Amino acid sequence: MRAYRDAMTVDAASPAVPDPLLLLPLRQRFLEQRLGVRAVHLHRTGRPELSHRFSEDTAENIYSISKTVTALAVGIAAAEGLLDIEDLLIDHLDAPQGGYGAGLEQVRLRHLLTMTSGSPILGFLDEQRDHPDLTSLLLGTGLIAEPGQRWEYSNGSIFLLSRVLSERTGQSLRDWLMPRLFEPLGILNPQWHTTRDGHSWGATGLHLKSGQLARIGRLLLQDGMYDGAQLVPAAWLETMRSDDAWVATGDPEPESAQYGYGIWRCTPEGAWRADGAYGQLIIVLPEQDAAVTITSRLEGRGAAEILRAVWEELLPLL
Repeated sequence: MRAYRDAMTVDAASPAVPDPLLLLPLRQRFLEQRLGVRAVHLHRTGRPELSHRFSEDTAENIYSISKTVTALAVGIAAAEGLLDIEDLLIDHLDAPQGGYGAGLEQVRLRHLLTMTSGSPILGFLDEQRDHPDLTSLLLGTGLIAEPGQRWEYSNGSIFLLSRVLSERTGQSLRDWLMPRLFEPLGILNPQWHTTRDGHSWGATGLHLKSGQLARIGRLLLQDGMYDGAQLVPAAWLETMRSDDAWVATGDPEPESAQYGYGIWRCTPEGAWRADGAYGQLIIVLPEQDAAVTITSRLEGRGAAEILRAVWEELLPLL
């Protein structure tokens, strides 16, 4: 395999690398470092789609890429006049029995998007995930930080966005998105985990095949357009990654230092991504006019290793 990589180094200096060879160094890196990658897709505007699967393409949990899909739903809903990200949460969800928790009246939808709500209910503990009324638990629990002041990875915050969307539309998040996003992308029957009382999780639990996920990657690269239809407002895609959207996470890993509206900022200039546990990735590369979608089962190591493989083995060839 080293001979192939040496040959590719020579080819990389030429104006273009032949499409059949473009993914080869990256595929080798995945195998050599045992990164658990199951599939990789490359979309480049105006060029043929490239992909390689290491295993059967079955529907898998895309974990926190679900958060990105929920963020897209927020943008669609805003364009339909259903909400604004500066809205207060309490203007959309009624108080639970016992009233709102201390500080909840300060939480805006923007804080939920950026996971800076200050709520201690993160939605990872079994007693939270299996709670019979997670909405009331979240709304009735006081904050431990002022909204906007503290970032903490939170399934609970994104779940509340799902609940807001359900209250405004009268449908589950999954069902509301069917004609607006999933069906136009050719995703005809996606499964999305729900809470015990039947609400789409929003933060996790959406199951897609790698090829379906790659269509979302194409949508993100093309500022919300897919096959000539503007499914998500282009202005919202710009807002999601605007300078004002990014918040510092405090994570020492450079690839995880800044979080926006359902997305992460990457270290290469202009690059950003949707990111789910175990190495589910949609990497948007505006400078290269490309999107890379990867599904994986990487355990015991962070997905930054997969990202660095993309930066070193694929990015120089684009």
